[in-house]
Amino acid sequence: MFTPLNLPKASLQLTKSDGKVFVWDIFRKKKLLLTPEEWVRQHFLHFLVNKKQFPVGLIASEYNIEVNKLKRRCDGVIFNRNSKPIAIIECKAPEIKLSEHTFYQIAQYNFKLQVDWLFLTNGLETIVAKINHGEQTLDFLEEVPHFEELTTTK
Repeated sequence: MFTPLNLPKASLQLTKSDGKVFVWDIFRKKKLLLTPEEWVRQHFLHFLVNKKQFPVGLIASEYNIEVNKLKRRCDGVIFNRNSKPIAIIECKAPEIKLSEHTFYQIAQYNFKLQVDWLFLTNGLETIVAKINHGEQTLDFLEEVPHFEELTTTK
């Protein structure tokens, strides 16, 4: 039904109603319509928790921000243990190619949040970028680091 992803299979609680599929979101603690983008978001967030040891309580899904007086919503924001945002997650449906344009969206969100890490995924490929504030550059990594690496890396 949904595109197989290049992420570990997540144990999602799915239900059907009126021909639609819903998923129980453990982060927002509510039932959501399972769209292709939600399919990616749920798998990526579960991957962070189950494989990279990100604490569930430090992940905010669909996090509201304001950029240039416009309301925006990050697909996910990761916080450190002091409640400071440290990473932004942007999820796209599998059929959406990751490009400079899609990366620009997450960069805009970072004008507000000023995090050190950016994760962009469509479930088939994932871009991991560490912001080097001193040199004003991006360092791209091959894989998502474990949570403790995010909070200890300078």
